[in-house]
Amino acid sequence: MTDRTAIVTSDAPAPAHTFSQGVQRGPFLQVSGQGPVDPATNAYLFPDDVAAQTTRTLQNVEAILAAGGATFDDVMMLRVYLTKREDFAIMNEAFGAFVTPRVASGVLPARTTVFTGLPRAEMLVEIDALAVLA
Repeated sequence: MTDRTAIVTSDAPAPAHTFSQGVQRGPFLQVSGQGPVDPATNAYLFPDDVAAQTTRTLQNVEAILAAGGATFDDVMMLRVYLTKREDFAIMNEAFGAFVTPRVASGVLPARTTVFTGLPRAEMLVEIDALAVLA
């Protein structure tokens, strides 16, 4: 198996703690959990808008995928963490609007959605991804 490589891009927020934006080993690329953070300012955006937070979060995921040479067509699994069950339908609509047009193969990634507390009070959503590059 090949060595692990950290994936780094200025197009997604820098990690606030001791982890990599993404890690690649062989064909596997794991994107760390991303939130609704502006990569230029590190500000948390859209504190009361789960749809806008979902879109911003997926943009951050996409930037890290791109830095590792992947697209949403390479993503096998997305994990979505929400703070409120009642936000599921809104997140799901924003998620579908963002991801579906980016999957040219038509085979959408698998997904798990979990309801939990998140590291920052203003975060309504966090998303990570696992991609396999051909």
